[in-house]
Amino acid sequence: MPIGVLKLFTSPHKKDLRALRNILGFIPGNYSLYRLALRHKSMAIDTHKKGVKNSNERLEFLGDAILGSVVAEVLFKKFPYKDEGFLTEMRSKMVNRSHLNSLSKKMGIGDMIDYDAKLNNQGNKNSSLFGDAFEAIIGAIYLDKGYEFTRHFIINRILIPHVDIDQLEQTESNFKSRLLEWSQREGKEAVFELLDEKSHGQSRLFTVRVLINGEEMGTGQDFSKKNAEKNAAEKACLALNILA
Repeated sequence: MPIGVLKLFTSPHKKDLRALRNILGFIPGNYSLYRLALRHKSMAIDTHKKGVKNSNERLEFLGDAILGSVVAEVLFKKFPYKDEGFLTEMRSKMVNRSHLNSLSKKMGIGDMIDYDAKLNNQGNKNSSLFGDAFEAIIGAIYLDKGYEFTRHFIINRILIPHVDIDQLEQTESNFKSRLLEWSQREGKEAVFELLDEKSHGQSRLFTVRVLINGEEMGTGQDFSKKNAEKNAAEKACLALNILA
């Protein structure tokens, strides 16, 4: 009997391993990576190493980069005559938090997240935890199985069965416009504020936050200030429950 299959019957975590196999289509090698990927910061413990907690935030960072890379490749090949602006907009639609939240729930990842139940009483301000865990799982797969395995997983297990790229092409996802329209309708002031600008080689990484009547509702990062504002607006839209 293969070692992977044997783990499904002998591991103390066999219940979780079986659930992950059903969701992901393969048996995890390093279970601890996936357990960490599903641990929200509300359940994390301080490791006493410069205040770093053992939550899924670092894996989320890694998974975001891997997912963005694969999606960019798929779009580059699917739309050979489209310019950079179109490709960037399409990638944003495919990896925005609202879409990843939906994918996480659809695939069953959301049911396995370990988070403080009290967050359920805080409305949609914490709904990004589903998309965050989704990206963290991608990071875990990459560390466990390598890039090529992860690339094939994203394309064949996520994009092909769950993402209609042609339909997304027709979908409006300008979160900044939606937020500004909502603010005007509700008589509230929406302000985008540049928090940080750092050099990364020949590029600059922008960090932007959006304030609604002076209250911070979301932050975003990108190598384009315009896209950083869109990312911040998306998180604000989620927090304000105006994406339905």
